[in-house]
Amino acid sequence: MKVSAARRDDDDDAGDAAPEAGLSARRPLLSVLLIFFVAHVVLMVGLAAPPKFVFDEVHYVPAARQMLGLAPASPQLNPMHPPLAKELIALSIRTFGDNSFAWRYPSTVLGGLAIAAIYLCGLALFAAQGPAIAAALLALVNQMLFVQARIAMLDIGALAFSLLAIAAFLFAYRQRRPQLLLALAGALFGLAVACKWSGLFPWLTALLIVGLIKLLQHWQTSFGDAEPTDWYQPEQWPALRWPHILLCLGLLPALVYLATFIPLHGLSVTGIAEAQRRIFADSITTAIAGHTYMSSWPTWPLLVRPVWFLFDKASDGDIAAIVLLGNPLVLWPAVIALAVCAWDLLARRRATAFLILAFYLGCYLPWALLPRALSFLYYYLPSATLASLALVHALLRLPRWALWAYVAVAALGFVVMLPVSAAFIGTTMSTFSRLMLFQSWI
Repeated sequence: MKVSAARRDDDDDAGDAAPEAGLSARRPLLSVLLIFFVAHVVLMVGLAAPPKFVFDEVHYVPAARQMLGLAPASPQLNPMHPPLAKELIALSIRTFGDNSFAWRYPSTVLGGLAIAAIYLCGLALFAAQGPAIAAALLALVNQMLFVQARIAMLDIGALAFSLLAIAAFLFAYRQRRPQLLLALAGALFGLAVACKWSGLFPWLTALLIVGLIKLLQHWQTSFGDAEPTDWYQPEQWPALRWPHILLCLGLLPALVYLATFIPLHGLSVTGIAEAQRRIFADSITTAIAGHTYMSSWPTWPLLVRPVWFLFDKASDGDIAAIVLLGNPLVLWPAVIALAVCAWDLLARRRATAFLILAFYLGCYLPWALLPRALSFLYYYLPSATLASLALVHALLRLPRWALWAYVAVAALGFVVMLPVSAAFIGTTMSTFSRLMLFQSWI
């Protein structure tokens, strides 16, 4: 298997960032396994601290216990979310015991998969190892993924499976026969939705991309000055038919999603249908009128209001803290990088820019349309993670050293934020005060 060279669109103007010709499958496979292993190990350090519930763990861990018969079977706990992520927590509790390490361990696995998936996305987009590894490192030091991958919540599961699905979709994008990769993407999208319904957003984005291209082909549309780097090609996917699309990106994800309800409801059609009704009802309503850490979707790229998962005073001057904020050295420059992607799409029709923007906006803008008033910064997690691809896309215009210098600076910012990212480190009130640059961060 060869990595497609059709992603060379941006590299034509990127100077030193030319893709590696003839990149075999063995090297990327070894790289993705190594990236997963290293990320997984890093995420596990100090995982058991604190040995009590953190933020929304109070909802999801009891639901996982109930699945194991460790809590009364009625009423059903946390019926407003699909079961897969909670089933993974339950499996971990059965394996490692009912303790804080076991609650959070599945999140470290999923976090490692998410970082490995960003590497695969970068490989599909840039057709080169260096930019793909840089994107994975930026995702790791983004702080937001690091925090979510160390807490027993649902979002990291939806993120990991969504990113793996997006990676499969990106590899399929320039294939003449993409059916198998689209089927893989569809199954992974189904798993993402089975963790949390926000996994619907990238799934629908993939469907919209395919639908748009097939519609343009039906209209026999073509660019007057067509280039091989254009996001749309009239001859794209010559063997892909609508039945293939409906099967791979319609029926298969739905079946995979519904299958995750069988451990809870068996083969009861009414039970599974009622579960969907409960989830839908909660998705369009707000359970409580407000929350201390709620924020609105336009503010998320600017990191206006973080979410404090933990703030414990160990003594008069020492604290243990976990804040989901995001690394400002990654997410603030990402706004500029996304503007670069928009320019490359509008002025140059670049396929890489189109795909990055499509999935970034596809995971972000639906939050503006939902009637649910209660929202938090961690809803931005998928788009914030995909923003690392936009940063690499923009930095490939510069000499190669600029990309790695930026990764080093971003990593330094991540290290500076560690005292308020991991509870096992601990910090002082004076350090906390220095790190909280704005009043809205407190």
